[in-house]
Amino acid sequence: MAKLKIKKGDMVLVLSGKDKDKKGKVIEVRPKDGTVIVERINVAKRHQRPSRNFQGGIIEKALPLCVSNVMLVCPRCSEPARVKRQAGNRVCGRCKEVVDKVK
Repeated sequence: MAKLKIKKGDMVLVLSGKDKDKKGKVIEVRPKDGTVIVERINVAKRHQRPSRNFQGGIIEKALPLCVSNVMLVCPRCSEPARVKRQAGNRVCGRCKEVVDKVK
C-alpha cells in the first residue's frame, strides 16, 4: 500500500486513455489498489435490473483509473504539475507553492 500524492477533492488531468486531456475532480482514492475515481471520466454504462428501491434501466458508473495516468492540476498556477513533499506538505513542482498543509 503506497502513499499517494493525489487526494479526494483534487483537480486532476488525465494523461492517457480514451479520456486523455480531460480534467475532473477526484471523487474517491483507493491507495490499496493504486487507483482513483474521477467524476465524469472513464464512465461505463451498466444495465440495472428493477428492484424495490430502483426502477431499473441504464445507469452510468465511473470506473477507477490508475493513479499513474492522472496528474494534479495546481490550484495556484492552474497548470498540471508534479507533486513534491517538503516537511509533510504537498508542493507544486512548477510554482513551488504549497498545495495544502498538513493538519
